[in-house]
Amino acid sequence: MRVDARRNRDRLVAAATAVIAEQGPAASLNEIAQQAGVGAGTLYRHFPTRESLLLEVFTTRIETLCARAHELAESRSPSDALTAWLEAFLQHCRTDRGLAETIMKAPSGSDLNCAVKLRTAGAGLVARAQEAGVVRAGVEVEDILQLTIGIALAADSPARAERLLSIAIVGLRG
Repeated sequence: MRVDARRNRDRLVAAATAVIAEQGPAASLNEIAQQAGVGAGTLYRHFPTRESLLLEVFTTRIETLCARAHELAESRSPSDALTAWLEAFLQHCRTDRGLAETIMKAPSGSDLNCAVKLRTAGAGLVARAQEAGVVRAGVEVEDILQLTIGIALAADSPARAERLLSIAIVGLRG
């Protein structure tokens, strides 16, 4: 990528991060381009769809969640690792406007980078928890991710979200 193209892309991601944090995932793409100091055509050359821009904005957050999964797998029991990771995932979904909606729209089996990374990180934790007998057989990582996202979207407060997640975690043990 040329230096000026890379600079434009970086400015678009920075502007999108700020505007989406303020307005949510339905933020005006024209406003994002304007904030970045580029035209709409430049935005669409780098990000042909809204989803592609949202996924780029959330890549760093998703990579942090994945790194956290690996760290927890090495330092905690299977049950504690899965619980702590789901709590971190819930926090990210509640804090970063649009993250939950973006992930929710990624179809099951999607090859979108963020969805694949999250499924992979979560699958390792779920498998460990199932091997340890603390999560029932048949529960898939997709189930747990969708459940956590649903809680993030439905809860009216952080306390309610945490309470709902703890109830769901008890249900996973069945």
